[in-house]
Amino acid sequence: MSDRLAVLPQYLLPKQALTLLAGRVARAHAGALTTRLIAWFVQRYRVNMAEAAQPDMASYTSFNDFFTRALKAGARPLAAAELICPVDGAISQFGRIQGQQIFQAKGHQYSSTALVGGDAALAAQFDNGHFATLYLSPRDYHRIHMPCAGRLTRMIYVPGDLFSVNPTTARGVPGLFARNERLVCVFERPNGLGAFVLVLVGATIVGSMATTWHGLVNNPRAGKVCDVRYENQCIEFDQGDEMGRFLLGSTVVMLFPPSPLQFNLAWQPGGAIRLGEAMAGLQ
Repeated sequence: MSDRLAVLPQYLLPKQALTLLAGRVARAHAGALTTRLIAWFVQRYRVNMAEAAQPDMASYTSFNDFFTRALKAGARPLAAAELICPVDGAISQFGRIQGQQIFQAKGHQYSSTALVGGDAALAAQFDNGHFATLYLSPRDYHRIHMPCAGRLTRMIYVPGDLFSVNPTTARGVPGLFARNERLVCVFERPNGLGAFVLVLVGATIVGSMATTWHGLVNNPRAGKVCDVRYENQCIEFDQGDEMGRFLLGSTVVMLFPPSPLQFNLAWQPGGAIRLGEAMAGLQ
């Protein structure tokens, strides 16, 4: 079956309604029912609870509490690298931005302007720069950390579709990451290294996205672009600091400006990744 045919049902499903229902279930405090749901999920997706700060499934009062669980201290040591991997998951794609075109999958590209919600001036900073698209599967740790130090300057919520973001959908839905709901976070790096963008991409049954400085961002969904500026505030992060989380899983896309950046030579599309490993360095 072709990828386009495989994703055809997603065009027909009531994705918004399914996502709202999943969000209600994930937020519910249902006692033993919640614990049974968590236990089923752990078994179904082979979640490694041994590395969780709280391995007792019965201690989580809601599925969201479990899904956004913290890790044990020291479970993800940080590599000595210019850029570290910000999440657990798998590599979708990475490499050079060709002008403004970002490679999604064979036969599919999308523009950086579309990704950031139509702001051409913001997108232009990353012309011929670098990108990395990282997919978080259901079994993964779902907090997102900083690939490098940075100061938050802007956050743009962009409403959109809620297609799944798994590899099959990435191959079958044109412009997937620039058409799904997303949260564009813009940071300024220290030492004159310029800006970078970290985009949280929503998906089917992703109940909501949250950041450490704002809390829940898209619940309820506003249906319009919301652009918040932080230039006059001092919201700073060190490399490895938590910056956000998915309440049910999705994808992260990062954009970096032109520079002599070299991605980890061991990285390959489809390869597994872990928070804190070396992602890239300056040549």
